[in-house]
Amino acid sequence: MLLHGMVRLTGAGRTDAGVHALYYVAHFDAVRDDLHTDDSLIGKLNGIIPRGIAVYRIIAVPSFAHARFHAVSRTYHYRIATKKNPFTFDWAYHYYRTLDMEKMNEAAAILTEYKDFTSFSKIHSDAKTNLCDVQYAHWFDDCNGEIRFEITANRFLRNMVRAIVGTMIDVGLGKYPPADIRKIILEKNRAAAGTSVPPQGLYLAKIEYPENFF
Repeated sequence: MLLHGMVRLTGAGRTDAGVHALYYVAHFDAVRDDLHTDDSLIGKLNGIIPRGIAVYRIIAVPSFAHARFHAVSRTYHYRIATKKNPFTFDWAYHYYRTLDMEKMNEAAAILTEYKDFTSFSKIHSDAKTNLCDVQYAHWFDDCNGEIRFEITANRFLRNMVRAIVGTMIDVGLGKYPPADIRKIILEKNRAAAGTSVPPQGLYLAKIEYPENFF
């Protein structure tokens, strides 16, 4: 075998089918201790893994390092196409109604004030806690027929980002004012929030680890 033995790969986390990753981290134990110095290995790996996955770096880490449990934050992007683009139907949520991004950003800022995100969690999930520290949330107009939501937190619940985006869209449509996000969060009830948006617009964009971890 290419890595001279069986490899058990542990990823930085899981997400719903159809969601993309611009950046991802996984760890494994290997028989060889020189993998990170083998300049030809990445090319060989990319030649045999599915075309939807690409390996960019192999780094030696301490034996205790864990790709999932040692992550200190994750950042997700959600892309919405505001006009028809045949090339992005699998890579963005196509939604053509006019949205008030100023109100959506007022609502997004409120997320950083709270910790319990039960109202945006998948019902009957196996999460031990629904507490998350949302450090940043903002909407951007990419001026190319797309708008983009960025959110960073120490952890995310299953379906959380998609439920938040669906709720923000309702705010952008004027169904309720931005301040109502507080009521939705405090209800701790998934039925109080908006409908989850489709998975194809969601991207895991960044994972942060402790300084000097690598």
